[in-house]
Amino acid sequence: MAALRALPVFEGVIGAAVAAAGPGGYNVELPREAIRHGGHAASFEHCDFLMRKTTVSPVKDLLLERYAPIADGIAALFYPCAEVVIHDLRDQTIVYLVNNLSKLEVGGPSVLDEVHYAARGQTIGPYEKLNWDGRRMRCVSNILFDDERKPAGMLCINFNIAVFEDVRSTLDLFIKGGTLSDAPSEDLFRDDWQDRINTYLHTWLRERQIGVNALTREHKREIVEALHAQGAFRGRSSANYVAAVLTMGRATVYKILKQMKEGG
Repeated sequence: MAALRALPVFEGVIGAAVAAAGPGGYNVELPREAIRHGGHAASFEHCDFLMRKTTVSPVKDLLLERYAPIADGIAALFYPCAEVVIHDLRDQTIVYLVNNLSKLEVGGPSVLDEVHYAARGQTIGPYEKLNWDGRRMRCVSNILFDDERKPAGMLCINFNIAVFEDVRSTLDLFIKGGTLSDAPSEDLFRDDWQDRINTYLHTWLRERQIGVNALTREHKREIVEALHAQGAFRGRSSANYVAAVLTMGRATVYKILKQMKEGG
């Protein structure tokens, strides 16, 4: 009965606490020792309330609804190399994370102290940072705005470029190979007409900034005539090789060569 007599007092205390909290509300925890037996009046002093204000950022739903699908798409396209993180700038927390490479956690604090987004515009980067495992990541961040055009969040794309650096190192080792001699033996490569044709052709293309696939009929005729002047067609099957490289009919190449001989 004594405990029952104390209930109205607790109701009044809790009501006052909730009213004082405002729209955000409080989480109120009543420890067991706060309830006294014997009918003594309960008060704030006797009830050691543990009250914690709980606030929810008003932009979390907006960030998730608008930008989570974009984050999913980017992560799927560049999987497994890209991590995408959405930060809530209002409460400085992580609200969304796809393909976790940084060992971050949703709900955890955002590490954005070094990013002065207000002074840098809507896009920051690309910039580089070091990941937890010592690997380099190339990153770009975009400010996300609410309906009032105020900064609400940040979408960060963290790309693991260390994967490509490993590939490059492997390719460098393969391409360099062992120690190369200064020049090939002239006796061995004296009649290497294929190499001479390739060298001349790509020098011609580079000087004119044209790709092989973009060559016109006139370009191809000009190349055949230039190769003939360089003596490139002295080698056996050289005309067939040039026709294949330039995607010309062999009959066309022979016709051009015949016209040049007759004319000159």
